Amino acid sequence: MPTRATKRGADRTSLEADYDVVVCGASFAGLTVARELAGSGARTLIIDRYEIGERQTSACAAPTEWLHAMGVADSIRQTFDTLVVHTPHTRVDFRLPWTFSTFDYRELCGLLFEQCDAGFETATITGRATSSASPAGVRGSGEGRAIGTPITVETDRGDLSAPLVVDALGWKRVLAGNEYQPPDAPLSRGLEVHPDGRSDSLEIWIDREIVPAGYGWSFPADEEIRIGVGSFDPRFHVKEPTVRLAEDLEHEAVRYQGNWIPHRLREATAGGVFFVGDSAGHCLPLTAEGIRTAFYFGIACGRELRRVVEGRAEAGTALRRYRDFSARHRWQYEWMLRTQQVVPRVPPRLLALALRQMERESFVHWSFGHYLRIADPSFAQAATGVAAAGRAVSAAA
Repeated sequence: MPTRATKRGADRTSLEADYDVVVCGASFAGLTVARELAGSGARTLIIDRYEIGERQTSACAAPTEWLHAMGVADSIRQTFDTLVVHTPHTRVDFRLPWTFSTFDYRELCGLLFEQCDAGFETATITGRATSSASPAGVRGSGEGRAIGTPITVETDRGDLSAPLVVDALGWKRVLAGNEYQPPDAPLSRGLEVHPDGRSDSLEIWIDREIVPAGYGWSFPADEEIRIGVGSFDPRFHVKEPTVRLAEDLEHEAVRYQGNWIPHRLREATAGGVFFVGDSAGHCLPLTAEGIRTAFYFGIACGRELRRVVEGRAEAGTALRRYRDFSARHRWQYEWMLRTQQVVPRVPPRLLALALRQMERESFVHWSFGHYLRIADPSFAQAATGVAAAGRAVSAAA
């Protein structure tokens, strides 16, 4: 295993080298892609500006079944079977048909990396350039097979080259080479604080006094509580309402973290690069849930890459199959985006009435069941990904 310490000063040596696969980004999506390549024989390098697990950028909660399916259940801090939704005119307790768990980010990323056989280095990815070199081969059962012109990834430690490149760098979509900047881009804005404390309730606030379009949340995680506010309008600043919500819940606003959250699906491939997670807009609109979708699409991408590495497919075929797999979910994303746009316009009393009607057990099971199936954990369970041969995108593709 490579040394995982962030290199500084004289230790920050040149990275110039050729690989079979370069995965840019070492969070949920990037680590999942690399995990799917374990045992394939591919020379895989994961590259990120930060150490693995160093920089948490989400509330870190996901359906519990996904965490078990990914082999990272040891990172779970607290599990919930009920979602409490507050509005100015009602409180609704949704008893979920499946449980939701908060987890420790560093531990989860470490557990994912342990399932990989890739190398890891810290460097800042600055862009890409297509090499004019002749097609390169990939090791593994398909050794010597020509799969396409290498792509050069530019970093502050030198250039890396590989015929298979993944951008899992987040909403900036660095390797696409096009501008995508807030507040004009389709991004939501999120901020949370992490005070010490305990609670047994997973809670959401839909209240225009907190945020005109969006919601607040409280996600307990054993000895800390993650309290935050997300705005669908990127021009709305969320620090003041986040602090106010924390104070209303009698907690100190400490240990801030925030991020931009994409809420529109983007093309999953461009210029020969595979885009996964937030770089492909895979975060779900309305709920801003992006962890299980990063797992889901990361698995799909990794399986396609493995087919190429093992000589069972051409790179162009893998790009097309993965692009089409992502695009088949577009209608679900667009439906959720329309709902995201409608909810802030619903009069508060009418919204309270609608939520009370939705509290029925039959409706909860139907609606949350459909929601989970957008990125169902059975997709991970169909083929665990670690050192498994003969995998391909399952029938869900």
